[in-house]
Amino acid sequence: MVHIYVCIIKKSLHQNVLIMHIIGRKFLRSLLWILGLFVNPIIYLLNCRGKKTVPPITNPLLTISAAELAKRIRERKLKSEDVIKAYIERCKEVNPIINAVVEPRYDIALTEAKNIDQMIASGTHSIEQLEKIYPLLGIPITVKESIAVAGMSNEAGRFRSKRIPAVKDADCIAQVRAAGAIPLLVSNTPELCMCWETFNYVTGTTKNPYDTRKTVGGSSGGEAALISSGASLIGIGSDIAGSLRLPAMYTGIFGHKPTPYAVSTDGHKPYCTYEEWNEVFILGPMTRYAEDLPLILNVLKNPKGPNLQLEKKVPIEEIKFFFMEGDGSGATNEINSDMYDAIHRVIRYLENKQIKVQKANLKKLKYCFEVSVLNLLRLEGVETIFSKPGNPSEWRSVSKEFFKKIFGLSKSTFTCIAYGFLKKLSRLIPKSDYEKAIKINQELKTEFMDLLQDNGVCLYPTFIKNAPFHYDYISHLMDFTYLFMFNSLGLPATNCPVGIAMNGLPIGIQVVASPGCDHLLFSVAKELENAFGGWIPPS
Repeated sequence: MVHIYVCIIKKSLHQNVLIMHIIGRKFLRSLLWILGLFVNPIIYLLNCRGKKTVPPITNPLLTISAAELAKRIRERKLKSEDVIKAYIERCKEVNPIINAVVEPRYDIALTEAKNIDQMIASGTHSIEQLEKIYPLLGIPITVKESIAVAGMSNEAGRFRSKRIPAVKDADCIAQVRAAGAIPLLVSNTPELCMCWETFNYVTGTTKNPYDTRKTVGGSSGGEAALISSGASLIGIGSDIAGSLRLPAMYTGIFGHKPTPYAVSTDGHKPYCTYEEWNEVFILGPMTRYAEDLPLILNVLKNPKGPNLQLEKKVPIEEIKFFFMEGDGSGATNEINSDMYDAIHRVIRYLENKQIKVQKANLKKLKYCFEVSVLNLLRLEGVETIFSKPGNPSEWRSVSKEFFKKIFGLSKSTFTCIAYGFLKKLSRLIPKSDYEKAIKINQELKTEFMDLLQDNGVCLYPTFIKNAPFHYDYISHLMDFTYLFMFNSLGLPATNCPVGIAMNGLPIGIQVVASPGCDHLLFSVAKELENAFGGWIPPS
């Protein structure tokens, strides 16, 4: 199946592109449909019973935004120690249900909170100085385990016979610590972040706080589950194929994929030696409250990166709005009625405010599936389970690991092994086809940027439906184009929660802008939070 998949992608960018564009995609969708006939009944039987939700939040400290908490801590209206205690207690309460914590640092966090309270009480700095120097002073933060926190697990879900903690903080963690934030723990991720289901053989499966039978997505699923449960306030995830936005949508929180190069990726696993890695891969914030997005991104931003103008506030009436309901390619499934209704509820809300929302029609969008896949597959030097230590470009045998998996001897997940085969087969594709894909990708990016310019955003579905049963991603592999196309294009995108569907699960949409216009997305996120309630607690 993988070989056929690669061959079709290869042919679809040749001269006979229109025929292959239609036939190839229908063939792939048919294969996935047939696969679903066998897999979906098993998935349903495994997940149809045992629904649980996390208990209600009872401590009011857990329902205050990071911006407001930091203000109260600076003004000595609250103690950081009390805030950290409240979050530790909530983590201990919900983790047996959602299984999102890989390794805690609760005792150390409490000590750090006490030190902060003492520093504030000493009066060494004025309130204004504290706000300027330490914008996150005393605030708890959680971190995806693939991002290095000194002394903590940093294996990105890989099985190791011996614990080897991170030696030093990743660049972005050093920055949030310098701003006064206190890391509470590292959270679960699929092995090497290579799956849209947060599962590995070390920690197991992370579950959705709204319904434990349902997935949190991946790969930043541990962060999403904790934040949505009220066990974390702000978190740091990573995104290469929707890894940050999909879990945010499935759990009803905000997840922002910033402009490329805006946040340093040094200290993340997997890493990559390819010079254009940071065009498609980036770290970003996940929050319960829209006002916390610019607060945390302003701390996370790379001093050597692009100017994001996060302090710039743009009234919603001055932003141009466009929308699309999908790529129109025939490669992906259409959005379901819940997602369609979400998009159009937002449109109606804006139009009631006398804001025009135009339907966009981008000619090159129909190629986004093939182009996005090829743009990701062309990346060389990515750390995998096959990489030899210190040299990700040199691989050990893929077939050997496959046969170990068949006989139950492999400690790696199926998706990591499948990536090995897909990557090997992708090398059969001529260089000229990759060059064509890059060209079309740039043309599509230009179409987007010409449309949006520096004052426009596009409303776009985050995915075709809200959180399904665990492992349902298998029959929707092509549908993740809704997410990874914006990694391929290098456009910033934010998942914004816009309510709860009839099945009791959150619904969200993506808002997309031109590179460097992240501030527009934050203005829209705040507006939609005010209009539709933002994060709504699971209970």
